[in-house]
Amino acid sequence: MERKAHYDSILDRSKRIMWQDDCYVDLQSTSSSVSSQAGTEDLGWIQKHQDQLQRFITSSFLEGMLTHLRKVDVLSSADEIKVKEAGRLRDQVNMLTSIVTDKDTQGSDALRGFIESSDSQVAQLIINHDSMGKEHKEVLLRQYEQYRDRDSVSCTKLNIFSRTLLLVDGLSDIQQKEHDLMQVGATRGRKRNHLRQLGLTKLLEPLTRVSLPPRVSLTLGVAGIGKTTWVRHFIRQWSQGAICTDVSFVLPFTFCELNSLEKVSAERLVKMAFPHLTDPSLVLSSSCRTLLILDGLDEFRCTLNFSDAAPCSNPKKEVAIDDLVTNIIRGNLLPNVAVWVTSRPGVASFIPGGLVDRVTEIPGFSPKDIQLFLNHHFSERGFASKIWAHLESHKILMVMCYIPCICWIVADTLIYIMQSETQESLPKTCTELYAHFCSMKAEVGEPRGREPVKMEQLHGSNRKLLGNLGRLAFYGLLKRKYTFSEQDLRAYGIDLLLTQCSLGAGVLVREESAIYTTYRFTHLSLLEFLAATFYHISSKRAIFDLFSESTMSWPKIGFQNHFRSAFQHSQQAEDGHLDVFVRFLTGLLCPMAQKPLAGLLALGKDDGNQKAWAAGFLQGLLVSGGAVVSLRAVNLAYCLHELQHTELLRSVEEDLQLGSLAGKLTRAHCVVLGYLLHVSPECSEQTNLTGSLNYTTVKCLLPQLLYCSCLRLENNQFKDDVMELLGSLLSAKDCHIQKISLAENAISNKGSKALSRALLVNRTLTSLNLRNNNIGSKGAKFLAEALKMNQVLVSINFQNNSIEEEGAQALAEVLHCNRKLVSLNIRKNKIGAGGAKRIAEALKTNQTLTKLILCSNQLGDKGAIALAEALTVNHTLLSLQLQSNSISNRGMTALTKALRLNHGLVSLNLRENSIGVEGAKNMAHALHENNSLQDLDLQWNFIKSSATKALAHALLSNATMQLLDLQENAIGNEGVIFLAEALKTNVSLRTLCLQGVSSSTSGAIAMAEALMTNQTLQTLDLRGNTVGMEGAKALANALKSNRSLKSLNLQENSLGMDGAIFIATALKGNHQLTYINLQGNGIGESGAKVISDAIRADAPGCVVDI
Repeated sequence: MERKAHYDSILDRSKRIMWQDDCYVDLQSTSSSVSSQAGTEDLGWIQKHQDQLQRFITSSFLEGMLTHLRKVDVLSSADEIKVKEAGRLRDQVNMLTSIVTDKDTQGSDALRGFIESSDSQVAQLIINHDSMGKEHKEVLLRQYEQYRDRDSVSCTKLNIFSRTLLLVDGLSDIQQKEHDLMQVGATRGRKRNHLRQLGLTKLLEPLTRVSLPPRVSLTLGVAGIGKTTWVRHFIRQWSQGAICTDVSFVLPFTFCELNSLEKVSAERLVKMAFPHLTDPSLVLSSSCRTLLILDGLDEFRCTLNFSDAAPCSNPKKEVAIDDLVTNIIRGNLLPNVAVWVTSRPGVASFIPGGLVDRVTEIPGFSPKDIQLFLNHHFSERGFASKIWAHLESHKILMVMCYIPCICWIVADTLIYIMQSETQESLPKTCTELYAHFCSMKAEVGEPRGREPVKMEQLHGSNRKLLGNLGRLAFYGLLKRKYTFSEQDLRAYGIDLLLTQCSLGAGVLVREESAIYTTYRFTHLSLLEFLAATFYHISSKRAIFDLFSESTMSWPKIGFQNHFRSAFQHSQQAEDGHLDVFVRFLTGLLCPMAQKPLAGLLALGKDDGNQKAWAAGFLQGLLVSGGAVVSLRAVNLAYCLHELQHTELLRSVEEDLQLGSLAGKLTRAHCVVLGYLLHVSPECSEQTNLTGSLNYTTVKCLLPQLLYCSCLRLENNQFKDDVMELLGSLLSAKDCHIQKISLAENAISNKGSKALSRALLVNRTLTSLNLRNNNIGSKGAKFLAEALKMNQVLVSINFQNNSIEEEGAQALAEVLHCNRKLVSLNIRKNKIGAGGAKRIAEALKTNQTLTKLILCSNQLGDKGAIALAEALTVNHTLLSLQLQSNSISNRGMTALTKALRLNHGLVSLNLRENSIGVEGAKNMAHALHENNSLQDLDLQWNFIKSSATKALAHALLSNATMQLLDLQENAIGNEGVIFLAEALKTNVSLRTLCLQGVSSSTSGAIAMAEALMTNQTLQTLDLRGNTVGMEGAKALANALKSNRSLKSLNLQENSLGMDGAIFIATALKGNHQLTYINLQGNGIGESGAKVISDAIRADAPGCVVDI
């Protein structure tokens, strides 16, 4: 019985082992069998290492085992044949272990002995993998558990575990060329276009069933967005066995660590960082799946050179650290190891795109996320609502809060001020806020509730520390060096002991690893702030250019000269890496920013003259710039805001909100408007500038509009002169606009001419919306000429432009020659039957247009007849929309005759016409012969049950119809029964829409009977009928046997709780259903629980709307 108990314990899922496809042998033991302790251990050893045997055994190693076991007479020739014929390698291993464990202890001894005596890598992995992996996970968990409190956000909706990465196509231009905060400002933290969202659990998984897992993954994010936090969370989750369980080893490195190395081999690097991994070659072997994490490429001291790096494929060879990283990413070195790199966007562009298999981006906080964050962490005494109100009033602070790290800084600082006993005003600028932050961390400045402390009473060490930190930050910023060693700190006079005080620990973060100890500032913006404080103080006494760390430079005396120099360097920096530095430098001239720092920095006395001078200097730069506003110019407006010289900013914002900017748009106003488009909610996620612009504004903002992908310029009363500007925008080589909407303006035929010239050269615009303008027939002709040449535009909307028959003729000529246009919308243009005839003639030769919208054009039966004639020869048009065109039986007769010959049209929209019973019957006759039409919309067409009978009869022979929409036609139970009878035979229909057709229980029962037979219908919409409990019961029984239906809509059908129980029963037996709608049925909590339990237990893939 001991042996039986042993087998039961190791075969926890089943007491049966499959020997052959059709033969099962039960594991039995007799009470008379006596097993020794050693035998039990051997059997236990095999079962313990079963997973490793399956994962790591190779064909050659298996062959060696079989040969050895034959020699020692453990296996017979029949056993060997049985193993080899088991199928895949994994199945062969299972068969071998099954045979061996079923024999006496000699077989187990022989198998174990062979593996333990082998010195091959396969054998070592089988023996040591689990123990190595367990120890490695324990070490990582201990190492990264210390960061849990720092990394975690207790608000569930904001925690990493509930957030997703964005899968993107690559880097945008603004990401490659601009400062992180300028990126956030320009995009307002909006998510870029992406293919899909990707959870951290799927980071290393293939995207489709046929694709491979990524080898090199790159995750982008601006400073403070949480790249390292995501990495740490991943490591903790993996170490606990929660994600990526197929990954054997995760080897995390930061580039801060790698900065301390000169030359090293891959194996030595692993050994240095993880000394508990005694044999790095096993970890890096191709036999086990290993993930190498390289966090913080932007902090690497070397610039990766993928063109000149010396190739290396030997993991034991020592090479320069940058060459090592380059060869790993390129795949020359450790080609079987997966690599995950994180970086700020600008530096990531140095990695050739062809080497990266997957690019993901970490999204920042949305305004809703910021509110959640505040409500969760600062709900006490209404602080959250006060902070939120303050952020809404000071939009630049709101924009900064899109970055989670800065959101913490902002919220902590505001809480600190609110909790003080004094009635200090809250900071209005970033400079004020960071000054308060430093004061809070130093716990000096103006003590709360007491008189200001005299200068001599202040702690001298904090002043010295902050000054030295500022110097370190400034020259680090110039050198683009953002992490520092202990040696760096000493070189700048920073006492390492002081880094552990309140100020030092609040400003600097110390990171330790097995390789190195590094320091970095809490956030890049804090480095820039402290750099500005150093420059501000030093510029008052420096006699040489501070931008040169040596003294060998031209003399530069006086604060104003140094201030000019800083802006000169900033304006010349193409990537804007000094933008935020000069914002803080300007902000430090504001008394409200100096006040919290009075005891920390030797700022001296300021009578306000410097602030007034700086305001004049900045306004001079605004006026003296060119006519077009660049991001460097926009940064000047940011500086004015930091200086609290906001008269111009407030004036433009008020005029923008009131719509009274006309006549006030100087260049300075345009720069400020560009700034407002960064920080103002008027600029929506789709760059919605509706009703906001005029000619001058558009001219100045052209560079800001270049990088929009979807641009809405609706209802701006744009005339033809603006079209000249927008034409130049669309003609620009760097234009990235893919969709533009100019709907509801006053564009005439002249504006259309300018637009048409742009379309001749534009290579990015794919969608143009000109709805509700005045382009008329002449404008349509101009655009038509361009469309004859344009090879990019695929969709154009001329809705409601009075192009009439003449315009329709011009567009018809386009259709004769254009080979790119896919969608054409000329809804509501009074083209009449004549225009329809022109379009129809073009359709006889056009081979590319797939969607044509002619709704509400007074086509009548004559237009329908012309189109019908075209359909007899055009077989490429896929979708034709003829809604609301007064088409009666006569037009339907022609269309149905055409459908008998047409073999291309897939979708036909005839809703809201008057085809009636006879028209529907004619359509039914056509469906007997047509073999292409898949979607037919006959909604609101006065169809009765008799016509439905004809349509149902057509479905008996039609083999292509996939969607039939009969919504809002009073076909009643009788009509539904006809359709249900057809479904018992029809094998093509996938979607049937019967919303509001006056059907009740009997119709539902008939449909249920059909579903028991039908195995092709995937979507059934029965909304707005009266199926009731009995109908639900019938449908539930049908779903138990039906294996095709994926979506069932029973919304508002009076099911009740009993009906829900029937549906839940169906879910337990049906595993194809992926969506069901039970809303509006009075199910109640009990019914909801039944469905939830069913989903959790048996149908986890089904989504239920309750």
